[in-house]
Order: sequence, then C-alpha cells, then structure tokens
Amino acid sequence: QVQLVESGGGLVQPGGSLRLSCTASGRTIRDYAMGWFRQASGKEREFVAAITWISDRTTYADFVKGRFTISRENAKDTVYLQMNSLKPEDPAVYYCNAGGRYADGRYYPTKYWGQGTQVTVSS
Repeated sequence: QVQLVESGGGLVQPGGSLRLSCTASGRTIRDYAMGWFRQASGKEREFVAAITWISDRTTYADFVKGRFTISRENAKDTVYLQMNSLKPEDPAVYYCNAGGRYADGRYYPTKYWGQGTQVTVSS
C-alpha cells in the first residue's frame, strides 16, 4: 500500500510562488497517475491538477490554468505542484492522490491520500 507525504506549503504573499512536493513510500508510484486536490476551510475538497504516469498528459482546474504546473520525477517517486502568481483565493490544505483513473478528461481519485500541506496567501 502506498503512503504519501506532502511538503512545501507555507505562507506567501499574493503574487508569490511555492512548490509543493508529494513523495511516496511503501510502493512505487511510477506507474500511477497522480493528482493534486485542495480543501479550503469550510469547503469541499476540489480538484487542482493531475498527471499521467508517463507525463504525456496533464489536466488542470480552470482556476489554476496558466499559474500552476504539475510534474513528476518517477526515479524519486515524487510529484510536484509549482504554484505561481498565488491569489488570496488559493489558501487551502493541498493534498496529493495516487493511482487515480483518467477518463473523459477528468481524474477520479482513489483512497490513497497524503496528510496535506497548508498553503496560506496573505500580505
């Protein structure tokens, strides 16, 4: 069973950048599609971005297109989320998900979640 650990969250000013990492253990994720989700206080968890296992396709939520980039380094069993031009509406706990299914241009998550990393955007 795969375990996921997110890191890289923190406090950043509007317009700033952060790079989140999600590292797997227990099982390699190099043959898994991977996704990032976020959950703001009082809101439901929502999809942010996903990537196929060979990085041939990425998918983004409309609200992050052009600002966030998902990538992966299979040799390190790690997936990244580069977040640029952060906005006041981006604060949330960001979670990664492993092994989801890509269908109809969407990523359907599995039960494999990390514990999340907090992102705060404030001046």
